[in-house]
This record gives sequence, C-alpha cells and structure tokens, in this order.
Amino acid sequence: MSKKYFGTDGIRGRVGVYPITPDFMLKLGWAAGMAFRKMGACKVLVGKDTRISGYMFESALEAGLTSAGADVMLLGPMPTPAIAYLSRTFQAEAGIVISASHNPHDDNGIKFFSGKGTKLPDELELMIEELLDAPMTVVESSKIGKVSRINDASGRYIEFCKSSVPTGTNFNGLKIVIDCAHGATYKVAPSVFRELGAEVVVLSAQPNGLNINDNCGSTHMDQLQAAVLAEHADLGIAFDGDGDRVLMVDHTGAIVDGDELLFIIARDLHERGKLQGGVVGTLMSNLGLELALAELSIPFIRANVGDRYVIAELLERNWLVGGENSGHIVCFNHTTTGDAIIAALQVLMALKTRNEGLAQTRQALRKCPQVLINVRFGGGENPLEHPAVKEASARVTQAMAGRGRVLLRKSGTEPLVRVMVEGEDEAQVRSYAEELAKLVSEVSA
Repeated sequence: MSKKYFGTDGIRGRVGVYPITPDFMLKLGWAAGMAFRKMGACKVLVGKDTRISGYMFESALEAGLTSAGADVMLLGPMPTPAIAYLSRTFQAEAGIVISASHNPHDDNGIKFFSGKGTKLPDELELMIEELLDAPMTVVESSKIGKVSRINDASGRYIEFCKSSVPTGTNFNGLKIVIDCAHGATYKVAPSVFRELGAEVVVLSAQPNGLNINDNCGSTHMDQLQAAVLAEHADLGIAFDGDGDRVLMVDHTGAIVDGDELLFIIARDLHERGKLQGGVVGTLMSNLGLELALAELSIPFIRANVGDRYVIAELLERNWLVGGENSGHIVCFNHTTTGDAIIAALQVLMALKTRNEGLAQTRQALRKCPQVLINVRFGGGENPLEHPAVKEASARVTQAMAGRGRVLLRKSGTEPLVRVMVEGEDEAQVRSYAEELAKLVSEVSA
C-alpha cells in the first residue's frame, strides 16, 4: 500500500514522516498510550474515514493503545472535526483520526487531537517520537486498557453542527445538492441539512472502501456542477474524504472556492458586529480576498500554506476566522479546528440573513487573475536568492503599486520553483509571470 504517512498534527507533521504499516501502527498506539498515561488516567477516542485500510490500522492502533494501558473508545467512520469535538465532549486525553483526507484510497495517515480538540502540545509530540524508538513493553494484565464503541457518535455530532446556527433556524425552501466524496461525511452531512429544513439531494454517499475521493467531492467538482443544474438546485456543497474541506457550486454551476466562502462568512460576522479581529488567509489566498476585506476595513494577514499555520496565526492573534482557497475554513467561534459542515452552515446563514443567492453574494469579491508557472531547477543553489531574481521581483511588485503581488517559492516535494503573479490586469499579470519564470530558469541553468 503506497504513500502512507504519519504526522501528529496531520499529514506530514512535525514529528516526522513514517511509512505506515500494521507493525508501525501497533508501535505508534503503544507510544501514544504511554505518553498519554503520563498525564494520569488515559482515555483515547479513535475515528477514521471510509478507506479500506482503516479497518486494519484501527485494529493495530487499538492493540497498541490498550497494551500501554489506555482505554479506547471507537467512533467508526466520522469526519475529522467530529473527533476534535467528541474528544472534548467525552473528556478524553486525546482523539486520533485515521485518514488521508482528500487523497486516494490507497493512502492513509494519522492526525492527533488533544483533549481540548487542538493540536498536541509540543512536549507530548516529542515524547511520542522518543517512545517510537524505545523497546515496546506491555503493562501488567490488570492494567491493560479496555475498548468500547460509542454508538451515538453520529447523533452527537449532528446536534453539535446544528448548534452552530441560531435555535429555530429553518432552511425550508432551499434545495441543495451534497457531494460526500464517499467519505466520512456520508452519514452525518445529509442529516444535518435535512434536519434544518433543506431539501437535500445526496451524491457519493455509498462508500465501499475503495471509492473515497474517486472523481467526486471537493477535488472533483464536475459531478456536483452537473447535478446542481439538472436538479435546478439553489446550490451545491462538496466535502472531501475526511470532512474538513468544503467548496460550493452556485445555481449556475459555477464553483465557489474557499476564498469566496471565507469572505462571505467574515463579512456576515463583521456586519453583525461579531468578527473579532480580522481574517487569516495563506500565501495562496487570492488578492481579491485581501482587497475586498480592505474595503470593509477588515484586517487580513497571510500564513504559510496549510491549515495548521492558519490555526497558529488565529490563536496568536485571538482572531476567529481563517482558511485556505482549497476549502479548509476555521470558525473558532464554533469549533477548534477546520470543519466543513459548520463552515457550510455559516455560509447558508449569511445567505439567509442577506436574502440572497450564492451567485449574487459571491459578486462582492472580485477575484484577481492569477498566473502560476512551475520552473524546474537542478537542486543546487537556490535561484530565489539570486540578486537578479530578487531585483526583478521587487521591481514587478513596485510596478503593481499595491494592486498586485508576486510570490516565488520552492516546492517542498519537487525541484521546482513556483512563480505566481496576480493582479487586476490579466495580460499584465501573465507578462510579469512569464518574465520572472524565464529569469528563474536562466539563473538555474
């Protein structure tokens, strides 16, 4: 099974990247259980998405945790943010998710939450890492952990999601199409929106272990676009495999990305006097989002790409809302991590408040043309440190006079430099991007 990875704060986390095998999962469960037990009584929740390898890894993780004396509560297939919420609800020491998010079925990964539904403390991550290299021992038989299953986990999470909108909220008369990506939202998402009164058409909610994210969900929007048009629906909602990403489709079939959804949520909070501070985006957030927020005098800052960096900035600034154009959206006024269902509900509430459709509401943000060119280099000297590249980047930035921007960054996985330019004039943006890409290529030769 290919490309398995482990990170305690998500995919490729700070602790490291490891090939995931049943043996490794056993050892990881033991290491985590030993680390958690040092905090006293130990109760750990374990959830997963719908990929077939989840059965195998769940069993191995369970065996490792119990061998270290940790009690395990199994949730079954549940969205990643549900594990964060339920870890708090059940006062567990930690929650663990077995999921590779939006990746194909033959990948898998691990994400840990603290008992507060947040990332693990650094010292606990380091302890787990150290224990992974230690000999595995089993506690005496009287201290082996117990295993139970939470049968009402879905119902609890459904009610939590519904609580993120005002009591009495009714979406009666709203017809929506939901694409569950054959993933972890397949049970809960349709129920949430139906119980709030919407007419719901459901796509990709028949997981078989192999079809998660397979030409469906937030990474493949064609099916949802076609269904919204065919059903004459008001809008469509697409989740990814583990339920922490959301994108939408308006009634015309046009895709509404994470930047636009983030703007709709932030503007609604701002207009109701409930936006604490500003908004956190990423280096890849469209300039149009920044400009639209500026017109409302809403502060905006950019974090590195990745929801963990967005969350870190929100926590540091004590702000409430942030996200990525991929659809990771964090609403700290409701939960502790990115939650696709809750983010979608906040968008629907904003539409209801303004009495507008999604197509009309999204027009307040005019996305700027963005050109991205990948330039391969030999892996030697960093071309971004070359004086000619620095000078050209500064010159282009100055020429756009605050109405455009340049982003040059090295890929973290390939010998590529990503040259991105965006601004209000598409022809100008493309010309600048091609100029910079050519220069990067020349100094890399």
